[in-house]
Amino acid sequence: MSDVHEAIRALVTSEPVVLFMKGNRQQPQCGFSAKVVDILDELLDAYTTRDVLADPALREAIKLYSDWPTLPQLYIQGKFVGGADLVTELHRSGELVALIQAAVPGAAPAKEVRPEVVVTEQAAEAFRRFSSLPHPSVRLTIDADYDIELELELPRRRDVVLELAGIRLAMDRRSAERANGATIDFDAEANGFRVENPNKPAAVRSLSVAAYAEMRERGKPHLLLDVRPPVERELASIDGSELLDGEMMERLMELDRATPIVCLCHHGIRSLDAAKQLTAIGYGEVYNLVGGIAAWSAEIDPSVPTY
Repeated sequence: MSDVHEAIRALVTSEPVVLFMKGNRQQPQCGFSAKVVDILDELLDAYTTRDVLADPALREAIKLYSDWPTLPQLYIQGKFVGGADLVTELHRSGELVALIQAAVPGAAPAKEVRPEVVVTEQAAEAFRRFSSLPHPSVRLTIDADYDIELELELPRRRDVVLELAGIRLAMDRRSAERANGATIDFDAEANGFRVENPNKPAAVRSLSVAAYAEMRERGKPHLLLDVRPPVERELASIDGSELLDGEMMERLMELDRATPIVCLCHHGIRSLDAAKQLTAIGYGEVYNLVGGIAAWSAEIDPSVPTY
């Protein structure tokens, strides 16, 4: 067994719940990792995560260790549970709660979440009309990107349930945390529901390399964050960029949220995920460099190596 495999074995057998993911609990770097974090946060105060993006050797080794090709990967009491889809299925069936309670007796959220939500009379009437029930149950889901889903569905175990305008509104804990101050209305002209949520972060702005070159020429103050791992950054970088590592994340938590930020990676995909996370913590002017450093090299500065 390799040293990395031995380290994995030691970790998953010493900690009750371990999630190998892209990013960390506070800043997931992919939608699948964010989904599993949402579920675990609903059930647990504390659990262990490991960022595979920060350790390429770990990223490959965990796939071999579990014989599972994708990430994230959840372990409970040393046993591999599955990835995002299986964890979601186990959560819906109630099996995940049983596994976690066996591993962490008394596991429960630290505090009760009771958001203030408004259901207008128009929305309540529409729910009754669509369900054909006088007192329908509605599920409100708000994901990590603050995308909204409304479904006619009975509450699940551990749901936050509100009685509003004759409607039973059910939410998982993370959705409830994101819902405070939201209003659910019905637009008769569009024949659809509309949810206004004041907690929704600002949208990430797309920035072409040409527009970014112009921004630099104008001397607009900003922070250029390189979200690639150090091994890629050593191959090619843009002058003035700073690595988005743990130290930088601590700095970002203290920085003025009005600071303009430009995120870059190789082709502009990973940087988009990072940019979304920055808007989620309150930054209002966040750009994703479209095409990444590859486009910068091809269109703006050919002295920057390609790889």
